[in-house]
Amino acid sequence: MNCKICESKVENLFNAKVLGKYDVQYFRCGNCEYIFTEEPYWLEEAYVQAINIFDTGILERNLYLRKLVSILIYFFYDRQKKFLDYAGGYGIFTRLMRDIGFDFYWVDPFCENILVKGFEYNSDEKNNIQLLTAFEVFEHLVNPINELEKMLKISKNIVLSTEIVPDPLPKPDEWWYYAFEHGQHVSFYSKKTLEILAGKFNLSFYNYKNLFLFTDKKFSSLVFNIVMSLNKIGLFMFVKKFLKSKIMEDHFELKRNFNN
Repeated sequence: MNCKICESKVENLFNAKVLGKYDVQYFRCGNCEYIFTEEPYWLEEAYVQAINIFDTGILERNLYLRKLVSILIYFFYDRQKKFLDYAGGYGIFTRLMRDIGFDFYWVDPFCENILVKGFEYNSDEKNNIQLLTAFEVFEHLVNPINELEKMLKISKNIVLSTEIVPDPLPKPDEWWYYAFEHGQHVSFYSKKTLEILAGKFNLSFYNYKNLFLFTDKKFSSLVFNIVMSLNKIGLFMFVKKFLKSKIMEDHFELKRNFNN
């Protein structure tokens, strides 16, 4: 079997019990360090609920990421442009970013939009999405190359989050992110894996902690990390002061649409 990312030969890493009943093989590429499962035949069962019940960090994660992405957009992109949360779940992140003042939209074919109805991404329109966010998405991808191609048709700038495989390589019972209990995680990455993945599409690669940026822009890695680290001393609050929330603007837009 060959790696889905770099096409090198892979080795059998371990077998584990998924959803408490399926004996599943996990493979690892020695070249790009990508880890993935055998063809995931159990996914229909795993996605009976799009957001699994074990994701107890969903709100804290979105609150944290809104700070980092606000800083990222404000200092490295045009904050007046449109943005998209890809595989946006219930719409938590999109709503948070619109509340701050960014023109964010939502798309997720597998989950109900609860919080940002009326602000769905329309692929038939020229949306000119400057930056796409994909948080806790890449570990769900059966074919990362194919899915990344879809994302890049929307925007050449993608910021994502995922947990990086620890070093040394953890045994099956030593890393919670394998997530055998819900079976939705089928791909796992090292920093090297993501850097190679970005390189396949001739994109620059930057990272700050577990936030990773694939982009057609070029800027200093040192500057990027310094700016992002200033979140620790309240840079997000500075950014927020210079933006106008869309809470009431969205309210009146939805009201007009309702009345029409």
